[in-house]
Amino acid sequence: MRQDSEAALVLFSGGQDSTTCLAWSLETFARVETIGFDYGQRHRIELDVRPRVLDQIRRDFAGWSARLGEDHLVDIAVLGELSETALTHSVEIAMQENGLPNTFLPGRNLLFLTFAAAVAYRRGIRHLVAGVCETDYSGYPDCRDDTIKAMQLALNLGMEARFVVHTPLMWIDKAQTWALAERLGKEALVRLICEETHTCYNGDREHAHAWGLGCGTCPACELRAQGWEHFLSSKSDPNPRPSGNLTVVA
Repeated sequence: MRQDSEAALVLFSGGQDSTTCLAWSLETFARVETIGFDYGQRHRIELDVRPRVLDQIRRDFAGWSARLGEDHLVDIAVLGELSETALTHSVEIAMQENGLPNTFLPGRNLLFLTFAAAVAYRRGIRHLVAGVCETDYSGYPDCRDDTIKAMQLALNLGMEARFVVHTPLMWIDKAQTWALAERLGKEALVRLICEETHTCYNGDREHAHAWGLGCGTCPACELRAQGWEHFLSSKSDPNPRPSGNLTVVA
């Protein structure tokens, strides 16, 4: 798919998934803007990482630099104030009685998409890109394909618009996300993701691993590390399993 005359707004946290989605968008659309959110997250180091990743993409990827436009940062601290989760408070990460981990922040992705659509509406942008995934997620209901489809419908009805929400990672696992990054930006993008992006829930930037920086023990780090190992294994496997399909919610 190529949208040479279209623009997209990427929900960009500065993590592995959103950086891969940003690369996918830069390959797909003529102009790409980014949006991030300050919601009082414990791992708010990601807010410092975001501009560094964007700067490096502009500097090191000549084919994408001209396409990468304005970055938007939205303060929605009230979301963190309303929640009592491990993403916004200093509590141990654990499973809850409802079967969801306490890293689930109710309403987060719904608000993200709503604010992103409001910015996109003002900027004349029709395409929204989000790094949600139903394949190896933690059971978060706001990452499901059905949720994203419902949000797209609600946004279009409520804003009298024709937004299209793209979810390039929806049906692929973390190993395939690494493979997608390599296909899009070669070794340079894989190296950027390892060295600059941030995914660790604990905000740890002191411990370096082959797959990147992080505590190595939180669910986000464990998922990233497992995906990295499977990615390396698939590169050496002469008959790797088929990769998942990119999904567009239309």
